[in-house]
Amino acid sequence: MKRGKLLVLPAMGWLGLFFALPLLIVVVVSFASRTAYGQVVFQWNLANYLRFLEPLYLKIFVFTLGTAFVTTLWTFAMGYPVAYTIAMILPKKWQQAGIILVMIPFWINFLIRSYSWVIILRAQGLVNTFLLHFGFIEKPLGLLYNNTAVLLGMVYGLLPFMVLPIYVSLEQMDKRLLEAASDLGASPFTAFWKITLPLTLPGVAAGSILVFISSLGMFVVPDIMGGAKSSLMGNVIQNQFLAARDWPFGSALSIILALLSLVMIILYYKALEAQKGGKHHEEKLA
Repeated sequence: MKRGKLLVLPAMGWLGLFFALPLLIVVVVSFASRTAYGQVVFQWNLANYLRFLEPLYLKIFVFTLGTAFVTTLWTFAMGYPVAYTIAMILPKKWQQAGIILVMIPFWINFLIRSYSWVIILRAQGLVNTFLLHFGFIEKPLGLLYNNTAVLLGMVYGLLPFMVLPIYVSLEQMDKRLLEAASDLGASPFTAFWKITLPLTLPGVAAGSILVFISSLGMFVVPDIMGGAKSSLMGNVIQNQFLAARDWPFGSALSIILALLSLVMIILYYKALEAQKGGKHHEEKLA
């Protein structure tokens, strides 16, 4: 037992040094002030958190929540069929290849992948060149530097985070339940709606949290594909640290997003425990 605890010490030390300590520094700075030249002055106050309540930042925050929610819906709508196809339809020998295809985007830097969409969607890009060449349009379409382009880039970048948890849930599901449903006369759609979907909800919830939290802090895609027309909280935080040199306010915004993410994770685990408790109660009644 003591040896097991000693083995955990290096990992705990690593987390403390590179996760807990930086987070603590951000918390401390979020209560500080800044001078006219951007220097951090440790005069404790809540001004940075109260500044978040200004209409401008609340509007950006609400827009960020909406974008994250829509991104999560689209990744679910696209990711569930992909995960279902890999886990339930493909033969066993091809499932590993399907997972590798899902993972391939992770092998390429996210920044490079975002710029590749610029090449595809810009006025002289692949899509507009193709449509102009075959006479479908008379002038290039404005496919880039708008909210739709930002949504497209975020869905593309975060889709694997939805596919993989759902795939794991489908892979761990007891397939005999589907056979029993078929023997009892249930149609494939009924079996999916009554058995497959409820049993994979933990995977859906885990994927949704991963996508939603990642969307909240996203700044690369809006910066590259949205231009000046699209700004999320991640861009505001980036600007506070790099352009405005207002580290206390940027730290306060970071802590607010971190707390929101923490609340979502807690709610997820609460729902998971409630679901397990309900199943345990049903098994006792049975």
